Amino acid sequence: MNVHYLVNMANDIAAFFASEPDREVAIDAIATHLRRYWAPRMRAQLRAHAEGGGEGLGDLALAAASRLAPANQRND
Repeated sequence: MNVHYLVNMANDIAAFFASEPDREVAIDAIATHLRRYWAPRMRAQLRAHAEGGGEGLGDLALAAASRLAPANQRND
């Protein structure tokens, strides 16, 4: 999948949770959404993009992507 599309979707999800006053709660909610609704391949691609600098990802989306488990771990 095109990483720019994933970045846009992750930023849209982060924008939804940005009104949460507690930053940590917002990041956890974004990461939970990604785990729950995104395919493992999409999560792995987003995490790899984040590990490579995360170009285009907003602050909250980048933090949430960094909390996703690496592709070789099953708990994600």
